Amino acid sequence: MNAKVAIIGRGNVGTALAQGVSRIGYDVKSTGKDPDQIRQITAWGDIIVLAVPFTAIDDVIHKMGDAVVDKVVVDVTNALTPDYQLALGCTTSGAEELQRKLPSARVVKAFNTVFAHNQSTGRVKDEAITLFVAGDDQEAKEQTLTLGRHIGFDAVDAGPLMNARWLETLGYFQIQLGYTLGMGTDIGIRLIH
Repeated sequence: MNAKVAIIGRGNVGTALAQGVSRIGYDVKSTGKDPDQIRQITAWGDIIVLAVPFTAIDDVIHKMGDAVVDKVVVDVTNALTPDYQLALGCTTSGAEELQRKLPSARVVKAFNTVFAHNQSTGRVKDEAITLFVAGDDQEAKEQTLTLGRHIGFDAVDAGPLMNARWLETLGYFQIQLGYTLGMGTDIGIRLIH
């Protein structure tokens, strides 16, 4: 039986992930900013995907309340300031800070190194791109890796949650390639292994 996936965020990332998850037959519910809906789908879901801006995380944590206890929480965010600089540097990560704020949840970092429009298929130019998944809870990582594989990604275990530091800097680098250096968003990262 597939996990129930609750996606918080209806922007480009949340919408693309909802399409991908729905396409592969998982039960999926998504919501925007409504506090009651956030709490309801958090209670309903097995995997909670945070597809919101980094600056909205604390607000979402408050709205989820204790419905998040023992849930897999997939942090899709990139820890960036409003002017697109790294918010935390390299001595911690947004995902590690999220785990500190949600000690009863099982936080996983994933999907942040993929541009939104590639998240529904896990492919760029008909090639599977790599989905790096970092976390300290092996079962939570396995659920996220399986979800990614079903969507179409080459899903790779990226080690402990501490490695989210490098995934967030990799996401930032891809943003630089796509937007600052003008390569566009039809690019992706692939690990040859």
